Amino acid sequence: MAAPVIAAGLDPATLTDVLRVAGSPGFDRLQDQIRRTGGCTDPIHLQGSTVTRDRATGQVLYSYSTDAEPSGKLRIACGNRRASRCPACAWTYAGDTYHLIRAGLVGDPDKGTPHTIRDHPRVFATLTAPSFGPVHNRPGTRPCRCGTRHPDDSPALGTPLDPNTYDYAGAVLWNNHASELWRYFTIYLRREIAARAGLTQKAAREQSKVSFGKVAEYQKRGAVHFHAVIRFDGPEGPDTPPPHWASVALLTDAIQAAAARAQVDVPPVGEHPARVLRWGTQLDVRPIKAFDDGAEVTEQAVASYVAKYATKAAETTGTVDRRVGNREALVLLDVPDHPRRLIEACMDLHADYPDRKLRDWAHMLGFRGHFSTKSRRYSTTLGALRQVRADYRAAQQRASLGLPDPDDSPEATTLTLAHWTYAGHGHTPGESWLAAIIRRDIEQNREAAREERTTDALIEGEAW
Repeated sequence: MAAPVIAAGLDPATLTDVLRVAGSPGFDRLQDQIRRTGGCTDPIHLQGSTVTRDRATGQVLYSYSTDAEPSGKLRIACGNRRASRCPACAWTYAGDTYHLIRAGLVGDPDKGTPHTIRDHPRVFATLTAPSFGPVHNRPGTRPCRCGTRHPDDSPALGTPLDPNTYDYAGAVLWNNHASELWRYFTIYLRREIAARAGLTQKAAREQSKVSFGKVAEYQKRGAVHFHAVIRFDGPEGPDTPPPHWASVALLTDAIQAAAARAQVDVPPVGEHPARVLRWGTQLDVRPIKAFDDGAEVTEQAVASYVAKYATKAAETTGTVDRRVGNREALVLLDVPDHPRRLIEACMDLHADYPDRKLRDWAHMLGFRGHFSTKSRRYSTTLGALRQVRADYRAAQQRASLGLPDPDDSPEATTLTLAHWTYAGHGHTPGESWLAAIIRRDIEQNREAAREERTTDALIEGEAW
């Protein structure tokens, strides 16, 4: 394959390295490696070898060593979920999350849920943080409290009207305890469901199960809130229908009551008063409808929405996507005033709440939970989806090499011995430029395929 055309506008150092990479003897193989990672921005480098032998005869059926690779290394994708760190791997993570959430809404037997799951009552709930002080916002058609009508992209949105009176300590402590508050919410939710069904908690558990899949999102003010799919199942989970009393209305009412009851008590420490952490008053619960019934909150929309935010974190508020060692770093990183004050609050509170590890999670504005979680029976797992993808690629490689499929025989006919060691990560400037070009091409191909599918669907609809 010919070397890519060198783009104008590169700095001299990058341009020099691009020319070196493009003219190297192993360019085609390097390009193939980067394409196989999807254009990963920070690939892992491995060194090692693998040998596949016939178990009976000892004959070598296949062998591979990184000694023959460019620079003697094999590159594999980093797998980082953050779009700010690696757009390529974040796209894969978002896709897996989409299929995980969708399988719990429309059903997919290969992913642990029957198609009858569509008939189960389910809602899309958003639980938010309380107020820590007035902030600049867009209240409908009215101007902000400051008297200005802010545009959608205004950097002032979400920042305090008066930073000197804003409860920064309360904001980061709430973020830090948000996962525990969610846990209490799920406990109260089951209690409220039982009460509304007129049953004991034990009887309610024996007749129904509640499953959920959720994702955390940062509001512009830097407070975490949760978007959750919450679903009624039968006594054995998604494979069984929920009881007659399980309805969307009952589930909605129980969610509202559980959110009002849930709280986390933070004891007083030194000069810091005791706090009772609760959910905010902006609770939104909407029924999820099928794709073709004209509803706004559809299965497709919910799965896409959750997948979108599974790859984002606190960096959307203006902070950074890695740990910050000290206050001086905030100046060097040019962190805006509001997220900087939140990070500084984490650092100030760390000594008084050492078990909360606020300094370690300062770049996350105190939040230390997982961004996407689910209950055990909601649907498949991200690990299972990754394994399916790995098995598919392994099967492709075996087929290309003419190796037997281990599933075709009850006993393994081949033996594979492998040895791998970590050999670094990342790209040189020229390799980074090449990865960006490859990633752009992949994205354009995906967009073209998506538009083609949309066009075909419209044509079929008109024909119908």
